[in-house]
Amino acid sequence: MEYFGNWSYPTQIKFGNGRIKELAETCLANGIKRPLLVTDKGLASLPITLNAMEILAAGGVEAALFSDVDPNPNEKNMQDGVAAFKAGDHDGVIAFGGGSGLDLGKMVALMAGQELKAPLNSVWDLEDVGDWYTRANTDAIYPVIAVPTTAGTGSEVGRAGVLTDSKTETKKIIFHPKLMPVTVICDPELTVGMPPMITAGTGMDAFAHCLEAYSSPHYHPMSQGIALEGMRLVKNNLLNVYKDGNDLVGRAEMMSAAAMGATAFQKGLGAIHALSHPIGAVYHTHHGTTNAVVMQPVLNYNRSVIEQRIDEAAAYLGIKGGFNGFYDFVGELNDALNIPKNLGELGVDVNDIDRLAAMALLDPSTGGNPIEMTLENTKELLKNCF
Repeated sequence: MEYFGNWSYPTQIKFGNGRIKELAETCLANGIKRPLLVTDKGLASLPITLNAMEILAAGGVEAALFSDVDPNPNEKNMQDGVAAFKAGDHDGVIAFGGGSGLDLGKMVALMAGQELKAPLNSVWDLEDVGDWYTRANTDAIYPVIAVPTTAGTGSEVGRAGVLTDSKTETKKIIFHPKLMPVTVICDPELTVGMPPMITAGTGMDAFAHCLEAYSSPHYHPMSQGIALEGMRLVKNNLLNVYKDGNDLVGRAEMMSAAAMGATAFQKGLGAIHALSHPIGAVYHTHHGTTNAVVMQPVLNYNRSVIEQRIDEAAAYLGIKGGFNGFYDFVGELNDALNIPKNLGELGVDVNDIDRLAAMALLDPSTGGNPIEMTLENTKELLKNCF
């Protein structure tokens, strides 16, 4: 099988090894002549980023680089990015990197053209609550081209971004339909240089997206099918690419699984993300790794409702033993990927349970959990994560 193609689900995706070479022509095809390439600090000086800038220059595209992006990007990073965008008179954004670069790039494209006045006084007024997104001037949102360099968040195919409020230490989901990138370049070769730890964490993020979408009680059979197949791709490939980062077939399958997970979670997320968002905001942990740490306790938490569904997933995935076999598979995969065994090993203070439980209940992911999350059962869940 040749891992190469042009897809239009849910947006235009150029998938295949070497397709980063099409970056300049992709910009021009979307009317972008002076993009701001937004990435994180760790990627800014790496060959894949420098190569992307060279491709743009050779193709007649006048790009600039912005990389003041923290691992859990916040409104300060966004404000600096917006200032750089305006100073350079840019006309679009290339969101380049893992979840932090992709999300921050989308936030810059969203806010650079907005006039701040009631009801839109800050980016927080566009949180994913009801129809708050209508507060934005749609015509003032700049186009985004997304180039993922990890296989996890799937932000490249999403209509939202996660931004941390540095004052309240709260992760918030900022949503607008026009945040969907106009084109995505998925080049598996860009993920070859990922360190094993990042490969593991981002891969488990993709698995968590698929698992939670699959387990969500909402009705969305298309997402249900995508989530199930996404889990299969992770099961069959994550450990291989963790051990051998040059496995391009595995890298392609994982990049597909990441996009599938983010497409599938239109159906909903749940307690895994409701816990990992506040933990990441307070303790600055890696999001996907945090998801992996809490995954088994959440499976047990939801067992009474999802057991039959997980039995069916286990059968499809070739895992013996139904729910128990699936649960054991997650633990064995975490161990093989050297994921911390509990929140204590991750650096979380057990005395913070009350605070984290209260924050978790404010996260919109709670709405997709199969069992209603209350303060008491969420505190008990967090205890079990230690």
